[in-house]
Amino acid sequence: MSKKERTKVLLVEDDMNLGFVIQDHLRNIGYQADLEKDGFAGFQKFYNSGYDLCILDVMLPKKDGFTLAEDIRKIDQHVPILFLTAKSMTEDKIRGFKLGADDYLTKPFSFDELDLRIKAILKRVKPNEEDESVIRGVFQLGNYKFDYDNLSLKIDKSDKLLTKKEAELLRMLCLHKDQVLTREMALTVVWGSDDYFLGRSMDVFITKLRKYLKADERIKIMNVHGVGFKLIIDE
Repeated sequence: MSKKERTKVLLVEDDMNLGFVIQDHLRNIGYQADLEKDGFAGFQKFYNSGYDLCILDVMLPKKDGFTLAEDIRKIDQHVPILFLTAKSMTEDKIRGFKLGADDYLTKPFSFDELDLRIKAILKRVKPNEEDESVIRGVFQLGNYKFDYDNLSLKIDKSDKLLTKKEAELLRMLCLHKDQVLTREMALTVVWGSDDYFLGRSMDVFITKLRKYLKADERIKIMNVHGVGFKLIIDE
């Protein structure tokens, strides 16, 4: 298997005709490429699957490319991001680079240019398997050990088996440790929709997680009124 065949690319482009053409091209030259058409769907795909490279259109519905990049950076500081934009404004490029973009391509562009930029980005980036295992798997929360893949929350001799949604919500809190996890993001990723009644359900899950974590008083899940939640661990 070549390096290209091991490389997973997430393409988020709302022009589906262009998106399918780019996706087909990436697959034809050996990359694994998935296509989503809006920012919410793109984040869900990234969160659930993980990728080696993200190609993001700037002008996306539901969540624009810059906001999507911000959300991706909250859970993965290393994955390279290439922006596609119909604009060539310096202000947009500066904003993108401040968010951690690795490169820009202004539409229209040739596939030769796209290929060369992807190769240059991937050449600079060295995958860190240890970081990836932390992002995707096991978290230390004070005296607790949270194993997301096995739905397990352990402390001392106690081993609590979590439901899938409990584990998903706790993982999102862990990935946003000391940061605000917005209700919108949690609902979209864990429940698939930002809905008022689902929000009431999420509050019940937050209450359950607080109960599960109460054996270590240093761990707190704080309400950020009208915005979301924050996981804090006092050292």
